[in-house]
Amino acid sequence: MNQRPGNQLFDAYFTARDMREVFCDQGRVQAMLDFEAALARAEARVGLIPVSAVAPIEAACSAGHYDFAALGEAIATAGNSAIPLVKALGKQIAAHNAEAERYVHLGATSQDVMDSGLVLQLRRALELIEKDLADLGQSLAVQAQRYAATPLAGRTWLQHATPVTLGMKIAGWLGAVTRSRQRLQELKPRLLVLQFGGASGTLAALGEQAMPIAQALSEELQLTLPDQPWHTQRDRVVEFGSVLGLIAGSLGKMGRDISLLMQTEAAEVFEPSAPGKGGSSTMPHKRNPVGAAVLISAATRVPGLLSTLFSAMPQEHERSLGLWHAEWETLPEICCLVSGSLQQALLVAQGLEVDAERMRRNLDLTQGLVLAEAVSIVLAQRVGRDTAHHLLEQCCKRAVAEQRHLRAVLGDEPQVTAELSATELDHLLDPAHYLGQAKTWVERAVAEHSALTA
Repeated sequence: MNQRPGNQLFDAYFTARDMREVFCDQGRVQAMLDFEAALARAEARVGLIPVSAVAPIEAACSAGHYDFAALGEAIATAGNSAIPLVKALGKQIAAHNAEAERYVHLGATSQDVMDSGLVLQLRRALELIEKDLADLGQSLAVQAQRYAATPLAGRTWLQHATPVTLGMKIAGWLGAVTRSRQRLQELKPRLLVLQFGGASGTLAALGEQAMPIAQALSEELQLTLPDQPWHTQRDRVVEFGSVLGLIAGSLGKMGRDISLLMQTEAAEVFEPSAPGKGGSSTMPHKRNPVGAAVLISAATRVPGLLSTLFSAMPQEHERSLGLWHAEWETLPEICCLVSGSLQQALLVAQGLEVDAERMRRNLDLTQGLVLAEAVSIVLAQRVGRDTAHHLLEQCCKRAVAEQRHLRAVLGDEPQVTAELSATELDHLLDPAHYLGQAKTWVERAVAEHSALTA
């Protein structure tokens, strides 16, 4: 049976299909051909080549005309993908119009084709990522508001701390998503630019027509014309990769939180269930956090790939040997991993399952100890901070040693009851009354998201 080569077993799990299509062989080749067609139109606009040459060149600039396997073999000898593609393009045109073939790729260099083609791919990748981030932000905003007042144990150093709310935790995820959306907006003017410098970056082959052609080409591709060619100045693509790394890390944080909340011992929040999802090959009872696994996996893999981009930045002179090559598969793979992480995050956020009663029971696992601070703060205003802290510390130790609820121990302590009534103690030891600004944080995170979305 004829099968498409690639990582088909894992692609559906780790990568969004739309993103993989952007960076598949056809996507790469078509982006480079789009550059060549636009170059012909631009050069015709300024009169460098005859207008009659444009249509034959455009007609040949369809990826469907080319044998990707043959191109791949040729790349192994040529050293980049543009050289064999331009040769194949010339042959395709010459077969129908020998005159037009003379004007293919005029004044450009291989890196112009590849880098501008890459920018066209990145523009589409950006659209996909921005849409998913906006959708994820909206889902998180809804969930944050829904659970804004739902108490659960805060955890510091993996131990119970003071109460928080689930909405506050989700608002934390939302804030990171919003900031990533802001970063992507800010970098667009620097990233979505034309690469066009010719052999060594001077465009000398085009003479006095160089700048008019460059301007026309940028307009044809709807890219900004930068201050100068950037063949070996790679900060643009590395900046984009860095923001993707931040997205991956932020989603990894979300995945880590969810996986911990799904642990049997916590069982407070769950990924949405579905037939066959999260099962085990041997244990029928298992419900594994398979979505969170993708988020954590991407957050683990992307930093290593990002380090390759940073390592490839000190490129030699006007064209790099090997360092540029190291980018070719690295940045697309980062895009694909982030896309897969976003897809899984969307599924989780939209269908989050919450056990509020279990959260309440877990809050009481330490029998009131998580609210010792609440009592200490109020008591300190009446007997002094050091005295209150020492007194509560002793009461907590007694509660643990005697396996009693802190409320009972405090009720038996004369130094406490002399200052705090039974009603006050009951109030202070109710988690719902010690949530601080949790609702405010939710409101602020949602407002920031809404302002960006409007």
